[in-house]
Amino acid sequence: MDVEKLYAQLAKTQEPKGYYFNTDQLLVFDLLESLQINMKRYGYMACPCRLASGDRKKDQDIICPCVYRTEDVAEFGSCYCNLYVSKDWNEEKIKRQFVPERRPVELQF
Repeated sequence: MDVEKLYAQLAKTQEPKGYYFNTDQLLVFDLLESLQINMKRYGYMACPCRLASGDRKKDQDIICPCVYRTEDVAEFGSCYCNLYVSKDWNEEKIKRQFVPERRPVELQF
């Protein structure tokens, strides 16, 4: 699947849930391309901003959209990667700030 098709597919399923793609389309397409690379590499779309182990069970929490996205977007208006954001974040109605890593250290390595 090409990046534009993946973009359209994910936008269609995520926007009704209140998750939008960052308006920086270059960033978004780079991240989506990385998700596709991880799909080919691991068989699942592991978060491109984190190190995947290659073990789907161990990486379950970072399969995009990761389990941390809901809290990140609720608190910061953006997920860790800045791929998924809130409408207010895109419209610059809230301050854009660094999103800290929520994934427990013991799962990172």
